[in-house]
Amino acid sequence: MRQLIIISLLFIHFSSLSAALPERTCPAWPATYLEKETRQLTAQLAQWDSAYHQSGISPIEDSVYDNLRQKQSFWLKCAGQPLSAPLIPRADDAISVHPVSHTGLNKMRDKQAVADWMKGRKNLWVQPKIDGVAVTLIYRYGKFAALLSRGDGEKGQSWTAKAALIPAIPLTIPDMAPQRVLQGELYLKMTGHQQSTDGGVNARSKVAGAMLRTSASDILKQVGIFIWSWPDGPLSMPSHLEKLSQFGFPVVSQYTLPVKSVDEVAKWRDTWFLRPLPFATDGVVIRQEEEPAGKYWKNKPANWAVAWKYPPAKQLTEVSGITTTIGRSGKVTVILNLKSLRLDDKWVNKVSVGSVSRFRKWDVLPGDQVAITLAGQGIPRLDEVVWRVSKRTEPQLPDPQQYNALSCFTPEPGCAQQFLSRLVWLSGPEGLDMAGFGGATWQKLLDALPADSLVGWLNITEKEMGAIPGIGAKQAQKLLAQISLTREKDFRHWLSAIGFPSFALKFAERQHSWNQLKALTSQEWEATAGIGKMRADKIVEFIHHPQVMAIAGALRQAQLPAFQ
Repeated sequence: MRQLIIISLLFIHFSSLSAALPERTCPAWPATYLEKETRQLTAQLAQWDSAYHQSGISPIEDSVYDNLRQKQSFWLKCAGQPLSAPLIPRADDAISVHPVSHTGLNKMRDKQAVADWMKGRKNLWVQPKIDGVAVTLIYRYGKFAALLSRGDGEKGQSWTAKAALIPAIPLTIPDMAPQRVLQGELYLKMTGHQQSTDGGVNARSKVAGAMLRTSASDILKQVGIFIWSWPDGPLSMPSHLEKLSQFGFPVVSQYTLPVKSVDEVAKWRDTWFLRPLPFATDGVVIRQEEEPAGKYWKNKPANWAVAWKYPPAKQLTEVSGITTTIGRSGKVTVILNLKSLRLDDKWVNKVSVGSVSRFRKWDVLPGDQVAITLAGQGIPRLDEVVWRVSKRTEPQLPDPQQYNALSCFTPEPGCAQQFLSRLVWLSGPEGLDMAGFGGATWQKLLDALPADSLVGWLNITEKEMGAIPGIGAKQAQKLLAQISLTREKDFRHWLSAIGFPSFALKFAERQHSWNQLKALTSQEWEATAGIGKMRADKIVEFIHHPQVMAIAGALRQAQLPAFQ
């Protein structure tokens, strides 16, 4: 009974977030701490199971739950403890044997794998892979007889009493055979659901919850059914689909299409991912028309059908560390280092959580389990903290109050990051546009030739550049050439490079020289179109800041015309 229930609750019929790298190494925790964390995770899972099975409520997304179940099993194995199971449902739930076993589906990793599977097969069809609840329907002499959950594929819970509350399930069919067995998916009916933007919206959990409640639920009126298998049904797919439509299951014929190439499969996979559909999906199923007799079906992946899933929109991974970056304007950004995971076609190993104050609101630390999604432009985003370890020691972070737009013009203690950020900006497209001067190159220069000024690199000699570790002779020549070209850059580019407020650049360049710029008062800046008192004060503060004055002096000494 216990083994049956582990899988009868429908979670295993659907894939978890398996695109992430599997855990291969047990946590580097003391045995007592590992046992404590495992016990707490097990208790949390039991709480979620209870909410799911007793109230039909799913506190977290299905895929996130599945992934945490996998992690719990792995931790239990690491701790040398027996595997635990999801909450056992009510003892009075009836258990029945499926007349024909439910088979699983092998998941194809990519288009090439699908092509390899299709090779040599004929009469192939593609269907959307519905994200719902797998069931068996049984009819005897044309009358509905039973509705069973998938369970472990061999046995399932009897949901027969709920069928009368689901209008999509016909209680009679025009077929007087002694027994008809149909396998399909209960799904939540939706209008215009677009998988690419809407995701799974926990549709599966809503249906499962409604089926598990002791009382009737209005959700059952919104449940549809997609019959994806008819063991021992008509041999040809067109006849198969036509008969199912006559029985009262028309949806399957609308979404079962012949395909001859992997490109056609890919086209429908993309179309159904982007096009509005009446149900949530998580990929496509490719099946051949010819199937073995039902008596040969086993609770294992079929060899006549496979699935090609969509990339998961959300993945679970573990925080492995916390780092920070400090931008040229003094903004401190907190970065979560992650155990590598794959999202869509990207490998992700870090995600930004923003400012220090925002990081503290997230309450996320190394060891915590986090859900990551891809936001616009494919940028990783922290979606939620799913599980927190009990031992919580916040790392030492830079004090945001110590950094601003006028700090760290020199690499004094505590300023290494912001100073490097200033150099990267200086050499970037908004500054002097120095080809080859990225963050890695600047770091090599700083390691070899400690700087005391933002423009100290102007005086690097050929001998010094050639002696810097990691920079070859050819690269050294190119870098020296770029340094030489900076002397030809105009006043505006130099102002931007050293950090002059961008909102005033187009007005500043009209002064043609630093001395003219320095002579302007706050009132004169304020009188300039588009610049108010607050901005005018910022400009004057920048120009007269001691470190900025030192930079201007260094540029004057280097004989740049605009600073004479």
